[in-house]
This record gives sequence, structure tokens and C-alpha cells, in this order.
Amino acid sequence: MASSGNDWCTIESDPGVFTSLIESFGTRNVEFAELWSLDDDSLMQLVRPMDGVDNATVHGLIFLFKWQSSGGGGEEAKDDVGRGKALVGEDCPAGLFFARQVTHNACATQAILSVLFNAPNSVAETDGEDNGGGDAADKNDDDKGRKLVLGKTLSNFKSFTSHFPPDLRGEAIGSSDEIRAAHNSFGRAEDAFLGDPTKPKRVATDDDDVFHFVAYVPHEEDGCVYELDGLQAGPIRVGSYRAEVGDENSNESSTSATGTGWMRVARDAIQDRLSNYSPTEIKFNLMAVVQDRRTYLAERLDSLASVGMEESDPAVLAVRSELHGEEEKRAGWRDENERRRHNYLPFCVEYLRCLAGSGRFEELAQKARERAGEKRKRAEERRKGSSK
Repeated sequence: MASSGNDWCTIESDPGVFTSLIESFGTRNVEFAELWSLDDDSLMQLVRPMDGVDNATVHGLIFLFKWQSSGGGGEEAKDDVGRGKALVGEDCPAGLFFARQVTHNACATQAILSVLFNAPNSVAETDGEDNGGGDAADKNDDDKGRKLVLGKTLSNFKSFTSHFPPDLRGEAIGSSDEIRAAHNSFGRAEDAFLGDPTKPKRVATDDDDVFHFVAYVPHEEDGCVYELDGLQAGPIRVGSYRAEVGDENSNESSTSATGTGWMRVARDAIQDRLSNYSPTEIKFNLMAVVQDRRTYLAERLDSLASVGMEESDPAVLAVRSELHGEEEKRAGWRDENERRRHNYLPFCVEYLRCLAGSGRFEELAQKARERAGEKRKRAEERRKGSSK
């Protein structure tokens, strides 16, 4: 992963972080949801998030995993063994947005953009300078919140790079001041103080945990699921979600990009990746890019009002309660993001100074060293046990 220009920080894989990140671009009607299991019920809950909703859109999946290097120069990484071939040139499917990653630490935002730019029926939002006031369809036709609206920043970027090859798209992402500033706004403030700008940055070794993000998206034009990994030369086709004509198991859920069929194909690819790791490895994260749940709740409120239900009706109160829960969830995300951005380093330095002044610093430091030594010893014992 080469560096290109100004630095990008690492950001946390968290639904609140990712949702706030894309909303800073003006993107709306979408949010991120964590997946704790890959079973059919968990996938179905994404498509049917609540009573009365059975066709919710899942735009894509974003998978975080620990990168496994082969350790040999020029050799294939362990993560790539047995996987499909990257499609390049004319083999790359038409209409599929793919960008090479040329900027260090940009993989999270790049995976997010891969999903957003490949979302079917998304609505672009333009400045409106060419037609004297803007295109009303671009700005307002979001199907009452059901369609993903990219926002002006991403709409302009997608239009600008639409004819770029993958490597130039990656360069454009790394060179975008707006995208980089939004990404870096979720970095931890103390990181800027702990680094020495006069010294070269430390390069990760095989002993370090290095993590990477990839995206999985359905492509309606050919009915296939693609893995979009910026470290590859092109997209990787992982399978088709359209059943053969006459297949007794085929139905709308399995053959449509809005059903669970494409997610089951992506699940197989993710499980194939997981099979390359030790059974004790747990450092993974999977998130789905889904419809903003408040959209469905607002629709239900309108539906109840249209049949004459009063605000005091239990059905209306139940929906209001769910909607309030969603607003509280987002308020919690905002609070957590503020804590991530806050610089706690001055407090920590002052706390250590107070401990030193009280004469307890050495005692507590020795206990911490002992606990760290015991933790390393247990980790080494587990490592030896798993290698047998």
C-alpha cells in the first residue's frame, strides 16, 4: 500500500463512524448496521428489519479482516490463495465502479465508496449550474427516502471519475481534499501528538496486526456478486445470485439484488476467507450498508394517519417509540464520535504527574509491568497450543 501525498489516518470500524462519515458528504437515506452472524436469519433481518417491511435494500457489505502476508517477496498473500482472478480491461464488467488503492490507510473510505457508487437506483445530486436552478429529479426524487442520495460531493466525484481507469480513480480519492478531511476527522486527536514529524513513520512488520477493508456488492447487469478490494488489480467475481431458469428454488428473494440471494453468495466468499485463519482468531468485523430505518418508521406513521388513527392510539405510540429509539441511537453515535475526536492526552499527562507527586507512580508502574508480562506469557502459551 503506497502513500500518495498527505497522510490518511486509520479510523475505527464502527457503524456510527461510517454513517457519520458519509453523512458529512451529504449522503442520506442510508446507514450502517453491524452483522454478528452470517446465518440465514441474520441476513433475512436485514431485508425484513421490522414488521411490514419485507423488501429493504441492502446496498453492500464491508468486511474488515487481519491482513495475512505471505512473508515472501513477490509471493501471493495468504488471503489471496484460492480466490478468483481479478478482472481487468475488457473483462471488467461495464458499469461497475472499481478503484485501486494507492493511498495508505484509505481502505475504509475506499470500501465505503465502492458500495455507494455501485448502489442501484441511487440519486445523484448536482450543483444545478447547467440548467439554471438544478434538476428537480436529482434533488427531490428519492422515492420518499427509499433511494440512496449520494450528495453533491460524491455525485460530482463519481461523475468526474466515471471514465477514469481504476488506478486514476484511486489517485483521485487520495487527492480529494474533501474526502480526506472527512476521513481524517474521525482520527484520534492524540495520535497527532504522539508521532514525531521529524522521523520517518514506522513501517508495519509481520509481527504487527494490519487490518484491511473490502466491499461486496451485487451487480444487477450480470447478476453477479463482486469483491472490491483496492489492493487487487480489478474486481473479483465471487458468484452469481440468479438461479437458473426453471430452478424450483428460484424466487424473487434469491434472484433480485434487493433480496438475500446475493448476500448468501457474499457470505460464502467471506467464510472462505475466514477458513484461512485460526479458529481462535476473532478480529473481524462485518457491516451492511442498509436503508435508514427512520424511513420505514416515517412511512408507517403516515400510513396509520391516513386511516384515521389518533396520536394516542397504541399502534401510533409504538411506532413513535421505535422512532425515538432510532433518534437516541444516532445521538449516541454523535456522542461517541465526539469522544473519539477529543484529545485525552493532556489529561493523561496530568494524571501521571499527580501519581508521581503522590509517590505511587513506581508502585503502580511495577504492577502494570507484571500484569503485562503475565498477559504475554498466556498469549505465548495459547500460540504454542494452537500450533500443535
